[in-house]
Amino acid sequence: MSSQNIIKNDVLTLGIDIGSTTSKCVAVKNGGQIVGKALIQNGIGTTGPQRALQQLFDSSGISLPDFAYVIATGYGRFTCDTANSEMSELSCHAKGARLLFADVSTVIDIGGQDAKVMRIDSGGVLENFAMNDKCAAGTGRFLDVMARILELSVEDLGETGNQSTSVVEISSTCTVFAETEVISQLARGTNRIDVVAGINKSVASRVSGLVKRVGAVPLVVLTGGVAQNIGVRSALETQLGVPIHISPLSQYTGAIGAALFAYEIACR
Repeated sequence: MSSQNIIKNDVLTLGIDIGSTTSKCVAVKNGGQIVGKALIQNGIGTTGPQRALQQLFDSSGISLPDFAYVIATGYGRFTCDTANSEMSELSCHAKGARLLFADVSTVIDIGGQDAKVMRIDSGGVLENFAMNDKCAAGTGRFLDVMARILELSVEDLGETGNQSTSVVEISSTCTVFAETEVISQLARGTNRIDVVAGINKSVASRVSGLVKRVGAVPLVVLTGGVAQNIGVRSALETQLGVPIHISPLSQYTGAIGAALFAYEIACR
């Protein structure tokens, strides 16, 4: 793909989302068309952000000077020398979700180290939010720990748990105690599939408490890496009583929003 073919008479902006466990980049043309993206499974404090940028440049044919403005978001946004400015991941997720789902009102973002629930208005502006960033329970980190104990990949937790016919209740809200609880269940010979279903339900229960604090107003969208876990998504739908929507670009939502904000600044 030729860079000149992309940028002729167009405004290109870039969003970089540096999370705790992943780095994402999205290039947007004219404030609405995604023309490049990249994701690396390494986040803040690693080479992940630089590798994600290089992957985007290599795959799209776009180079850094082609961008009119660059915004960084996520945990590592203040470490990004490439960006012109930084913006909160709350605002960026709200903005990005609006591009992916025009009617979205509630965004649930489950990342590696925290979980966030955002209510947004018809223009994609953040109205209210609740966040869990003090405990790993209800986050991707919790699932990482549980997958390790169960000798499964994180990606397998969703499908495995959905095969369960007798969900095991994981009552501990602390990751350390929940780890002990899971090990005890396995030691008693409990079916591993049922334990996985209990883990997914535990994450959903923790997150649904946040959702209820701000109100689950349809259309409800799930973003972040855990959006790929069908078990957590199904449990959330059951507990909240509303459909949960996802996009193939769910993990890129924050980077998309950053690129959209960058376009607004570039066009002032």
